[in-house]
Amino acid sequence: MLTLLQDKIATPLGPLWVLCDEAFRLRAVEWEEHEDRMEQLLDIHYRREGYQRVNSRNPGSLCARLNDYFDGDLGVIDALPGATAGTPFQREVWQALRTIPCGQTINYGQLAQMLGRPGAARAVGAANGANPISIVVPCHRVIGRDGTLTGYAGGVQRKEWLLRHEGWLLL
Repeated sequence: MLTLLQDKIATPLGPLWVLCDEAFRLRAVEWEEHEDRMEQLLDIHYRREGYQRVNSRNPGSLCARLNDYFDGDLGVIDALPGATAGTPFQREVWQALRTIPCGQTINYGQLAQMLGRPGAARAVGAANGANPISIVVPCHRVIGRDGTLTGYAGGVQRKEWLLRHEGWLLL
């Protein structure tokens, strides 16, 4: 059975769940009001082996490092370790998301092209939406082809705040 160490941090955007395994690799980062979505993803990814959530204060210093990100140390999320389940295609998309530099964005079509699947923008969008490690796997850096801030599981207002925080959107 997989043990997930969990803590919740206060952020400028509301409470954020942080879950990692015992090797301190992130398994889920999700906004408190979307805990049901997080549970669904955990059930999908880990139901075979089973999992249990255990409260732990700042496991692996991951919460402190996420707080550093919100305090302005934007590069700190690049080094945070993750261990995602998901399909091979989803993991490929999530890995590609981690290569988008802070302060930059791409659109779904560009992400599909980057993966060598130019006709798969919708599939890329679906994988992007199933990302279990928000912020760290920066799905908020993917925007619509016309530059609109489309689809973010945490809400478009949070996406906008994160992009402003990272310097892509100006005040």
